[in-house]
Amino acid sequence: GQEASTRYIDFAEQPFINPLGTEAGTKVLETWRTFYLKAVEEMKVTLKVRYPIQSGEKETTYSKAINARAFDICRGFLPAGASTNLAWSGTLRQFADRIALLRHHPLREVQTIAAILEDGLIARYPNSFDASKKRYEDTEAYVAKTMEHYYYHDVKCPELSLIRENIDKDALLPYKTLLSTRPIKTELPKWLGSYGEVTFAYQLDFGSFRDIQRHRAITQRMPLLTTELGFNTWYLTELTPSLRTEAEAIIASQKIATEALAQNLIQSQYYLPMGYNISNYFSGDLPALVYLVELRATSFVHPTLATQAVEMAKIITNTYGELGLILHLDPEPGRFNIKRGEHDITKVN
Repeated sequence: GQEASTRYIDFAEQPFINPLGTEAGTKVLETWRTFYLKAVEEMKVTLKVRYPIQSGEKETTYSKAINARAFDICRGFLPAGASTNLAWSGTLRQFADRIALLRHHPLREVQTIAAILEDGLIARYPNSFDASKKRYEDTEAYVAKTMEHYYYHDVKCPELSLIRENIDKDALLPYKTLLSTRPIKTELPKWLGSYGEVTFAYQLDFGSFRDIQRHRAITQRMPLLTTELGFNTWYLTELTPSLRTEAEAIIASQKIATEALAQNLIQSQYYLPMGYNISNYFSGDLPALVYLVELRATSFVHPTLATQAVEMAKIITNTYGELGLILHLDPEPGRFNIKRGEHDITKVN
């Protein structure tokens, strides 16, 4: 699957999903939209003062980098119900397997999408998908129970920590040269993953979780978005003083308004901004972890995730440095980088 970054979507027009369909729900969502649009424009001006263009830098590239930074700061105030653009490709078998789960997803929106996908696949590939939609009762009941009760991770995790370490260091000793001579931008051999996994527990804002969620080589669950862990302070400290004062007031009033909608926690996620922190944990082997931290601890990644990736890298180095493991890391992760202005999405005719 591929999902469009919030940096490339115009949220002045993009639909915000209101599962309750109430005026109160619409008001909460539109309040976030109004503040987001205002903040983006003000931050574009402020950031040009904070990060003035340097000699030799192209104006167009610089402006795009400034815009990207403004979008990164303000995305924390977009509600999770802000719709996005995505594409999903896979084999017919993969679609069949995933739809069998998604039709029992806790969110009605996802159940509807799964049903539409199944009907489309039956129409297009009648030899691969059963038009009668045959179901196995025991399997359906088990999947439904699993998705209803266990899909979301809602256990409060501590600050970033290595909570389980199950990699066989003795078995990896013969590969010390392999670990110590790996060139930059080169992945470790996948078979090294057979020597065990580790588990990290962490807190992260929901916006940045959407980035780390893309890593399929690690195993993790979907976090439940709530207000329990508070709003990530990075988004607030990056704002101008006047915007921060306004943002803090809106966060407080919107929290009350969202609670007053009186729906369950699963539905309330749509009305909460992506700057709220979530708890999660993931397990992964050494090749997967090295790839993750080297990719995410850079100046091209959102600072809230880059900071966590740097801490993970420190733990990995301290734990496995004796094996000769080296990490190739950005010396200034999370900083403003004009090269981000070179990243763009353009329409090809």
